[in-house]
Amino acid sequence: MPPLVDSFGRLHHNLRISVTDRCNIRCFYCMPEDAKNFQPRSEILTFEEIERFVQVAARLGVDKLRITGGEPLLRKDLPVLIRKLAAIPGIRDLAMTTNGVLLAESAPALYEAGLRRINIHLDTLDRERYRQITRRDDLDRVLEGIERCLALGFHPVKINAVAVKNLVEPDLAPLARFGRQRGVEIRYIEFMPLDSQGLWDRDKVLLMDDILEVLRREIGPLDPIPDQDPRAPATEFRFRDGVGRVGFIASVSKPFCLNCNRIRLTADGHLRYCLFALEERNVKTLLRDGSSDEDIARLIQETVQAKWLGHEINTSRFVPPPRPMYAIGG
Repeated sequence: MPPLVDSFGRLHHNLRISVTDRCNIRCFYCMPEDAKNFQPRSEILTFEEIERFVQVAARLGVDKLRITGGEPLLRKDLPVLIRKLAAIPGIRDLAMTTNGVLLAESAPALYEAGLRRINIHLDTLDRERYRQITRRDDLDRVLEGIERCLALGFHPVKINAVAVKNLVEPDLAPLARFGRQRGVEIRYIEFMPLDSQGLWDRDKVLLMDDILEVLRREIGPLDPIPDQDPRAPATEFRFRDGVGRVGFIASVSKPFCLNCNRIRLTADGHLRYCLFALEERNVKTLLRDGSSDEDIARLIQETVQAKWLGHEINTSRFVPPPRPMYAIGG
Protein backbone atom coordinates (compact mmCIF):
# COMPACT_ATOMS: atom_id res chain seq x y z
CA MET A 1 0.00 0.00 0.00
CA PRO A 2 1.31 3.52 -0.76
CA PRO A 3 2.39 5.72 2.18
CA LEU A 4 0.06 8.31 3.68
CA VAL A 5 1.22 11.52 2.01
CA ASP A 6 -1.14 14.48 1.79
CA SER A 7 -1.39 17.05 -1.01
CA PHE A 8 1.22 19.23 0.75
CA GLY A 9 3.79 16.44 0.88
CA ARG A 10 3.44 15.64 4.59
CA LEU A 11 4.03 11.98 5.47
CA HIS A 12 1.66 10.63 8.14
CA HIS A 13 2.69 7.83 10.48
CA ASN A 14 1.27 8.96 13.82
CA LEU A 15 -2.22 7.87 14.96
CA ARG A 16 -4.01 9.08 18.09
CA ILE A 17 -6.76 6.78 19.30
CA SER A 18 -9.44 7.91 21.73
CA VAL A 19 -10.98 5.00 23.65
CA THR A 20 -13.69 6.96 25.51
CA ASP A 21 -15.20 10.43 25.67
CA ARG A 22 -15.90 10.10 29.41
CA CYS A 23 -13.75 11.68 32.09
CA ASN A 24 -13.55 11.54 35.88
CA ILE A 25 -12.48 15.17 36.36
CA ARG A 26 -14.06 18.37 35.06
CA CYS A 27 -11.36 20.83 34.00
CA PHE A 28 -13.18 24.11 33.48
CA TYR A 29 -11.49 24.74 30.11
CA CYS A 30 -12.60 21.35 28.77
CA MET A 31 -15.89 20.11 30.25
CA PRO A 32 -18.84 21.62 32.09
CA GLU A 33 -19.46 20.32 35.62
CA ASP A 34 -22.70 18.67 34.55
CA ALA A 35 -21.38 17.16 31.29
CA LYS A 36 -23.58 14.23 30.34
CA ASN A 37 -23.82 14.10 26.54
CA PHE A 38 -21.48 11.14 26.21
CA GLN A 39 -21.67 8.57 23.45
CA PRO A 40 -23.74 5.44 24.24
CA ARG A 41 -21.46 2.48 24.87
CA SER A 42 -22.83 0.76 21.76
CA GLU A 43 -21.40 3.60 19.65
CA ILE A 44 -17.89 3.27 21.07
CA LEU A 45 -15.45 1.15 19.07
CA THR A 46 -14.67 -2.26 20.52
CA PHE A 47 -11.09 -3.34 21.12
CA GLU A 48 -11.35 -5.70 18.17
CA GLU A 49 -12.51 -2.87 15.89
CA ILE A 50 -9.66 -0.63 17.04
CA GLU A 51 -7.19 -3.48 16.53
CA ARG A 52 -8.42 -4.08 12.99
CA PHE A 53 -8.23 -0.39 12.11
CA VAL A 54 -4.66 -0.16 13.41
CA GLN A 55 -3.66 -3.28 11.48
CA VAL A 56 -4.81 -1.58 8.27
CA ALA A 57 -3.20 1.75 9.23
CA ALA A 58 0.09 -0.01 10.03
CA ARG A 59 0.18 -1.45 6.51
CA LEU A 60 -0.06 2.16 5.29
CA GLY A 61 2.98 3.17 7.31
CA VAL A 62 1.51 4.17 10.67
CA ASP A 63 4.02 3.09 13.31
CA LYS A 64 3.33 5.41 16.25
CA LEU A 65 0.21 5.24 18.45
CA ARG A 66 -1.07 7.28 21.37
CA ILE A 67 -4.07 6.23 23.46
CA THR A 68 -6.22 9.13 24.64
CA GLY A 69 -9.70 10.04 25.87
CA GLY A 70 -11.63 11.52 27.63
CA GLU A 71 -9.82 9.65 30.33
CA PRO A 72 -8.57 6.37 28.83
CA LEU A 73 -8.21 4.63 32.20
CA LEU A 74 -12.01 4.70 32.51
CA ARG A 75 -12.13 2.17 29.68
CA LYS A 76 -12.53 -1.27 31.24
CA ASP A 77 -9.72 -3.75 30.62
CA LEU A 78 -7.54 -1.20 28.80
CA PRO A 79 -4.38 -3.37 29.19
CA VAL A 80 -6.07 -5.90 26.91
CA LEU A 81 -6.12 -3.30 24.13
CA ILE A 82 -2.55 -2.21 24.88
CA ARG A 83 -1.36 -5.79 24.47
CA LYS A 84 -3.25 -6.18 21.18
CA LEU A 85 -1.81 -2.97 19.72
CA ALA A 86 1.74 -3.61 20.90
CA ALA A 87 1.70 -6.93 19.03
CA ILE A 88 0.71 -5.47 15.64
CA PRO A 89 3.57 -5.75 13.11
CA GLY A 90 5.05 -2.36 12.29
CA ILE A 91 4.01 -0.59 15.49
CA ARG A 92 7.22 0.64 17.10
CA ASP A 93 5.95 3.25 19.54
CA LEU A 94 2.94 3.11 21.89
CA ALA A 95 2.10 5.83 24.41
CA MET A 96 -0.84 7.07 26.47
CA THR A 97 -2.11 10.40 27.78
CA THR A 98 -4.03 10.33 31.08
CA ASN A 99 -5.13 12.67 33.86
CA GLY A 100 -3.41 10.28 36.27
CA VAL A 101 -6.21 9.91 38.81
CA LEU A 102 -6.43 6.13 38.31
CA LEU A 103 -2.82 5.63 37.35
CA ALA A 104 -1.32 4.29 40.58
CA GLU A 105 -3.54 1.21 40.52
CA SER A 106 -3.50 0.82 36.72
CA ALA A 107 0.20 1.34 35.96
CA PRO A 108 1.51 -2.19 36.71
CA ALA A 109 -0.94 -3.90 34.34
CA LEU A 110 -0.31 -1.30 31.64
CA TYR A 111 3.44 -1.78 31.92
CA GLU A 112 3.09 -5.56 31.81
CA ALA A 113 0.93 -5.23 28.68
CA GLY A 114 3.69 -3.32 26.86
CA LEU A 115 3.08 0.38 27.52
CA ARG A 116 6.28 2.32 28.22
CA ARG A 117 5.64 5.99 27.44
CA ILE A 118 3.12 8.05 29.35
CA ASN A 119 1.98 11.68 29.52
CA ILE A 120 0.10 12.87 32.59
CA HIS A 121 -2.11 15.93 32.60
CA LEU A 122 -1.29 18.13 35.60
CA ASP A 123 -1.55 21.92 35.57
CA THR A 124 -0.51 22.66 39.15
CA LEU A 125 1.06 21.21 42.28
CA ASP A 126 -1.11 23.43 44.47
CA ARG A 127 -4.05 21.51 45.91
CA GLU A 128 -6.51 24.40 45.98
CA ARG A 129 -5.69 25.48 42.45
CA TYR A 130 -5.99 21.86 41.31
CA ARG A 131 -9.49 21.79 42.80
CA GLN A 132 -10.30 25.10 41.14
CA ILE A 133 -9.21 23.84 37.72
CA THR A 134 -10.52 20.26 37.81
CA ARG A 135 -13.46 20.68 40.24
CA ARG A 136 -12.11 17.57 41.99
CA ASP A 137 -9.77 16.90 44.93
CA ASP A 138 -7.50 14.27 43.36
CA LEU A 139 -4.05 15.88 43.34
CA ASP A 140 -2.58 13.35 45.79
CA ARG A 141 -3.77 10.46 43.61
CA VAL A 142 -2.15 11.99 40.51
CA LEU A 143 1.16 12.51 42.32
CA GLU A 144 1.03 8.92 43.55
CA GLY A 145 0.46 7.76 39.98
CA ILE A 146 3.50 9.68 38.74
CA GLU A 147 5.72 8.14 41.40
CA ARG A 148 4.38 4.66 40.61
CA CYS A 149 5.20 5.06 36.92
CA LEU A 150 8.72 6.22 37.71
CA ALA A 151 9.24 3.28 40.06
CA LEU A 152 8.01 0.78 37.45
CA GLY A 153 10.38 2.12 34.81
CA PHE A 154 8.08 3.99 32.44
CA HIS A 155 10.21 6.23 30.23
CA PRO A 156 9.75 8.91 29.35
CA VAL A 157 7.22 10.17 31.84
CA LYS A 158 5.97 13.61 30.84
CA ILE A 159 3.58 16.08 32.45
CA ASN A 160 1.23 18.14 30.28
CA ALA A 161 0.24 21.49 31.80
CA VAL A 162 -2.32 23.73 30.09
CA ALA A 163 -1.23 27.36 30.30
CA VAL A 164 -4.17 29.67 31.03
CA LYS A 165 -3.20 33.30 31.55
CA ASN A 166 -3.86 34.96 34.92
CA LEU A 167 -4.29 31.56 36.53
CA VAL A 168 -1.26 29.26 36.31
CA GLU A 169 1.63 31.75 36.45
CA PRO A 170 2.45 30.69 40.06
CA ASP A 171 2.71 27.07 38.86
CA LEU A 172 5.19 27.46 36.01
CA ALA A 173 8.43 27.34 37.97
CA PRO A 174 7.26 24.84 40.64
CA LEU A 175 6.31 22.36 37.90
CA ALA A 176 9.70 22.79 36.21
CA ARG A 177 11.48 22.25 39.53
CA PHE A 178 9.37 19.14 40.13
CA GLY A 179 10.43 17.83 36.74
CA ARG A 180 14.10 18.59 37.38
CA GLN A 181 13.99 16.72 40.68
CA ARG A 182 12.31 13.60 39.28
CA GLY A 183 13.59 13.36 35.74
CA VAL A 184 10.18 14.24 34.29
CA GLU A 185 9.76 16.55 31.30
CA ILE A 186 7.14 19.26 31.77
CA ARG A 187 5.23 20.25 28.65
CA TYR A 188 3.42 23.55 28.74
CA ILE A 189 0.46 23.62 26.34
CA GLU A 190 -0.94 26.93 25.17
CA PHE A 191 -4.67 27.13 25.95
CA MET A 192 -6.50 26.18 22.75
CA PRO A 193 -10.07 26.85 21.54
CA LEU A 194 -11.36 23.34 22.19
CA ASP A 195 -13.59 23.81 25.22
CA SER A 196 -17.28 22.99 25.18
CA GLN A 197 -18.37 26.23 26.83
CA GLY A 198 -16.91 28.88 24.54
CA LEU A 199 -14.55 30.19 27.20
CA TRP A 200 -11.51 30.50 24.96
CA ASP A 201 -10.15 33.90 24.11
CA ARG A 202 -6.69 34.73 22.80
CA ASP A 203 -6.17 37.07 25.75
CA LYS A 204 -6.44 34.02 28.05
CA VAL A 205 -3.53 32.24 26.36
CA LEU A 206 -0.25 32.20 28.26
CA LEU A 207 2.25 32.17 25.41
CA MET A 208 5.39 30.08 25.11
CA ASP A 209 7.73 33.08 25.09
CA ASP A 210 6.18 34.43 28.28
CA ILE A 211 6.58 31.05 30.02
CA LEU A 212 10.21 30.84 28.91
CA GLU A 213 10.85 34.26 30.39
CA VAL A 214 9.44 33.15 33.76
CA LEU A 215 11.49 29.94 33.82
CA ARG A 216 14.70 31.70 32.88
CA ARG A 217 14.15 34.33 35.54
CA GLU A 218 13.15 31.98 38.35
CA ILE A 219 15.27 28.89 37.61
CA GLY A 220 18.00 29.56 35.07
CA PRO A 221 19.03 29.73 31.42
CA LEU A 222 17.36 27.43 28.89
CA ASP A 223 18.73 26.41 25.51
CA PRO A 224 16.88 24.85 22.57
CA ILE A 225 17.62 21.15 22.17
CA PRO A 226 19.51 20.70 18.89
CA ASP A 227 18.37 18.48 16.01
CA GLN A 228 14.76 18.23 17.16
CA ASP A 229 12.31 16.20 15.09
CA PRO A 230 10.51 18.88 13.02
CA ARG A 231 7.37 16.70 13.02
CA ALA A 232 7.11 16.62 16.82
CA PRO A 233 4.41 18.89 18.28
CA ALA A 234 6.62 20.17 21.10
CA THR A 235 9.53 22.61 20.95
CA GLU A 236 11.99 21.42 23.60
CA PHE A 237 14.57 23.18 25.76
CA ARG A 238 17.03 22.00 28.38
CA PHE A 239 18.35 23.89 31.36
CA ARG A 240 21.89 25.04 30.81
CA ASP A 241 23.03 23.48 34.08
CA GLY A 242 22.24 20.07 32.55
CA VAL A 243 19.38 19.25 34.90
CA GLY A 244 16.01 18.78 33.25
CA ARG A 245 14.15 19.81 30.14
CA VAL A 246 10.84 21.40 29.26
CA GLY A 247 8.70 21.39 26.16
CA PHE A 248 6.11 23.70 24.67
CA ILE A 249 3.13 22.87 22.50
CA ALA A 250 2.58 26.35 21.13
CA SER A 251 -0.37 25.76 18.84
CA VAL A 252 -1.46 29.39 19.11
CA SER A 253 1.77 31.39 18.96
CA LYS A 254 3.92 29.01 16.92
CA PRO A 255 1.68 26.55 15.00
CA PHE A 256 3.43 23.41 13.75
CA CYS A 257 0.85 22.56 11.08
CA LEU A 258 3.35 22.55 8.21
CA ASN A 259 5.10 19.54 9.75
CA CYS A 260 2.05 17.71 11.12
CA ASN A 261 2.12 13.93 10.71
CA ARG A 262 -0.93 12.98 12.80
CA ILE A 263 -4.39 11.59 12.21
CA ARG A 264 -6.99 10.93 14.93
CA LEU A 265 -9.56 8.23 15.55
CA THR A 266 -12.38 9.24 17.87
CA ALA A 267 -13.89 6.87 20.42
CA ASP A 268 -17.06 6.62 18.32
CA GLY A 269 -15.15 5.67 15.20
CA HIS A 270 -14.60 8.81 13.16
CA LEU A 271 -11.29 9.66 11.50
CA ARG A 272 -9.99 13.24 11.60
CA TYR A 273 -6.98 14.78 9.89
CA CYS A 274 -6.63 17.59 12.44
CA LEU A 275 -7.58 18.34 16.01
CA PHE A 276 -9.38 21.43 14.70
CA ALA A 277 -10.96 19.77 11.65
CA LEU A 278 -14.51 20.72 10.79
CA GLU A 279 -15.13 17.42 9.02
CA GLU A 280 -14.47 13.76 9.74
CA ARG A 281 -14.98 10.38 8.10
CA ASN A 282 -17.05 7.53 9.55
CA VAL A 283 -14.82 4.49 9.98
CA LYS A 284 -17.18 2.68 12.32
CA THR A 285 -19.67 2.04 9.54
CA LEU A 286 -17.00 0.25 7.51
CA LEU A 287 -15.85 -1.73 10.52
CA ARG A 288 -19.39 -2.95 11.19
CA ASP A 289 -20.95 -3.46 7.76
CA GLY A 290 -18.60 -6.09 6.37
CA SER A 291 -16.40 -3.72 4.37
CA SER A 292 -12.98 -4.96 3.37
CA ASP A 293 -9.60 -3.85 4.68
CA GLU A 294 -9.07 -2.22 1.29
CA ASP A 295 -12.19 -0.09 1.86
CA ILE A 296 -10.82 1.01 5.24
CA ALA A 297 -7.41 1.75 3.73
CA ARG A 298 -9.05 3.84 1.03
CA LEU A 299 -10.93 5.89 3.63
CA ILE A 300 -7.69 6.54 5.53
CA GLN A 301 -5.93 7.61 2.34
CA GLU A 302 -8.81 9.88 1.32
CA THR A 303 -8.85 11.49 4.78
CA VAL A 304 -5.14 12.27 4.58
CA GLN A 305 -5.49 13.55 1.01
CA ALA A 306 -8.24 15.95 2.13
CA LYS A 307 -6.09 17.45 4.90
CA TRP A 308 -5.90 21.22 4.94
CA LEU A 309 -2.70 23.25 5.18
CA GLY A 310 -3.45 24.07 8.81
CA HIS A 311 -5.82 25.58 11.33
CA GLU A 312 -6.41 29.34 11.28
CA ILE A 313 -6.52 30.17 14.99
CA ASN A 314 -4.68 33.42 14.34
CA THR A 315 -7.05 34.68 11.66
CA SER A 316 -10.61 35.95 11.53
CA ARG A 317 -11.47 32.89 9.45
CA PHE A 318 -11.02 30.46 12.35
CA VAL A 319 -14.06 28.36 13.23
CA PRO A 320 -13.86 26.12 16.34
CA PRO A 321 -14.48 22.42 15.66
CA PRO A 322 -18.00 21.19 16.43
CA ARG A 323 -16.63 18.73 19.01
CA PRO A 324 -14.86 19.70 22.25
CA MET A 325 -11.48 18.22 23.09
CA TYR A 326 -12.80 15.37 25.24
CA ALA A 327 -15.01 14.16 22.38
CA ILE A 328 -12.14 14.28 19.85
CA GLY A 329 -9.28 12.80 21.84
CA GLY A 330 -6.35 14.69 23.32
